[in-house]
Amino acid sequence: MTDLITATPGATAEGNQEMRARSELTAREVMREVGAVLRMTETQAATLATDNVDPTEVSEDQSMIINMGPQHPSTHGVLRLMLELQGERVLRCKPIIGYLHTGMEKTGEDLTFMQGGTNVTRMDYLSPLNNELVFSMAVEKLLGIDEDIPERAVWMRMLLSELNRMSSHLLFLATNGMDIGAVSMMIYGWREREEVLRFFQKVTGLRMNHNFIRPGGLAADLPGGWRDDVLDILDRLPDRLAEYDVLMTEQPIWRERLQGVGVITAQEAVALGATGPILRSTGVAWDLRRDMPYLRYDDVEFDVIVGSYGDAFDRYAIRLNEIRESMRIVRRILDRMPSGDYRIQDKKVTPPPRARIDESMEALIHHFKIFTEGFKVPEGEVYVAIESPRGEIGCYIVSDGSPKPYRIHMRAPSFVNIQCLPHMMRDGLVADAVAVISSVDPVLGEVDR
Repeated sequence: MTDLITATPGATAEGNQEMRARSELTAREVMREVGAVLRMTETQAATLATDNVDPTEVSEDQSMIINMGPQHPSTHGVLRLMLELQGERVLRCKPIIGYLHTGMEKTGEDLTFMQGGTNVTRMDYLSPLNNELVFSMAVEKLLGIDEDIPERAVWMRMLLSELNRMSSHLLFLATNGMDIGAVSMMIYGWREREEVLRFFQKVTGLRMNHNFIRPGGLAADLPGGWRDDVLDILDRLPDRLAEYDVLMTEQPIWRERLQGVGVITAQEAVALGATGPILRSTGVAWDLRRDMPYLRYDDVEFDVIVGSYGDAFDRYAIRLNEIRESMRIVRRILDRMPSGDYRIQDKKVTPPPRARIDESMEALIHHFKIFTEGFKVPEGEVYVAIESPRGEIGCYIVSDGSPKPYRIHMRAPSFVNIQCLPHMMRDGLVADAVAVISSVDPVLGEVDR
């Protein structure tokens, strides 16, 4: 941790976001920072909140406030953490965000609904297809065509979404291994993820940020030989996942570094709005694919993987086994993939086939207008949520009847999950801070959106 430096007041000040010395805080502020409301009875919390009670058990000459990040490689992006330490023990932690400030939601209000997919796909850049999916589903609901999407397009979306979940979790395993010191895992995780990205490149033309799932369906049909490519991925992975179990799951050192580290309770996770592997690690079996099914997830069998202790090891094991469940889903999709159109045949939404542009002036004009002016969406507002690799990703859109959203907001799981860090790190060791951050698997692109 080469950039753990003592925080200097006034330098790189971020205003009220920053952690202040205990002497500058009221009892109520201390209670809020340490999350005492989630850990105490109302009577105890009320007692602590009175200004007559000194909430500090540690004098300032026994502790120090240091910075971790925002340039630290193990913060998984431009995330800054202010830590109050007493020796090696973390007394308080405060995440500070805003260093990326992409402004993607505001940018999305200046793009047409047709262009919107190029914007949202860059938020969670490790799971771009799920971003495109939730945006497209929200637009389709506003258009009133959500029930008219061709069956092939629906199953294709499921296929790409589950493969993207696999690639995201494989990258988590790679970086999680590197963060804890299992350097070999960094190589192996990237190796397996590369197979999935190579398939995405064959299907969409790009490895990431595809803009392939669009309102009304998809940009193109699956290419020839796609089924064999997917089967090749599914045949390779089981032996590789078994190697991961030997390398990490059954490793005593790995278990000692993760078990009992970064513990969060089900009550805390629910109160903080955490979703995905963080919530499921506490034993809460909540998965939107099963509990609020979309696409055709209610037609395929899979298990919702849950933990017992809510620690970093549970979150690691859940993601490892979710890869196996996604492989089960993908095999069902291969068996049930229908034929037919890959997008809705609605001239208001769908551009003409590329071949017709060379043959018909009307088709050329239609193509030009739909990509330059976009299509108008009826007035209204909608919220659609799906299960991304990091939890519930939601898309809220307000339309004023024009070709551009009046307001767009993304419920990004990483943004919500990061607020769990102070609760996970409290009373832990500074050496475990990296393990805790890694177990959250945040993507800062969807935090500072």
